[in-house]
Amino acid sequence: MLKPQDIVVVIKILSKNAEPWAQGAIALELGMSASEVNAGIRRALNAGLLRLKDKKVIPVKSALEEFLVHGLKYVFPAERGEPTRGIATGYAAEFFKEQFVASDELPPVWADAEGTVKGYALKPLYKCVPNAVKLDKKLYEYLALIDILRCGRVREVQVAKQLLHTALQGT
Repeated sequence: MLKPQDIVVVIKILSKNAEPWAQGAIALELGMSASEVNAGIRRALNAGLLRLKDKKVIPVKSALEEFLVHGLKYVFPAERGEPTRGIATGYAAEFFKEQFVASDELPPVWADAEGTVKGYALKPLYKCVPNAVKLDKKLYEYLALIDILRCGRVREVQVAKQLLHTALQGT
């Protein structure tokens, strides 16, 4: 059975874009234990989101896209919280400003004491996300996009599906 941290691990591997990586480095960059990363990789392999090719673990992009678009919001639904300060996610993330028009309502944020955006708390897929995205812009972009799929409006989700498809084709 997949756990939310497994998706974060898979997305981190995806964000490496064919760069060599080691489980220990992934664990350090995500702020997880090495055993947690190893278990996540095993579960993702069993689920078909990752596969072995020439002794390397690589994402199965078609399966990942299908799961993120059609299953993620049901398996790991978004949990909205109180207004707080944090890191903008979903449609409010900086790199989506051109795709989405700002509204008067509070944007979704991952709660973070060092965050610069006031919004409503959106529980991240896993507790390490706010710190991990500070170190990896590509990871941030993918996870913010995934949050649109988890809790966006119909039009936002349609745009996010296309952005995800394009991003997966490019990696």
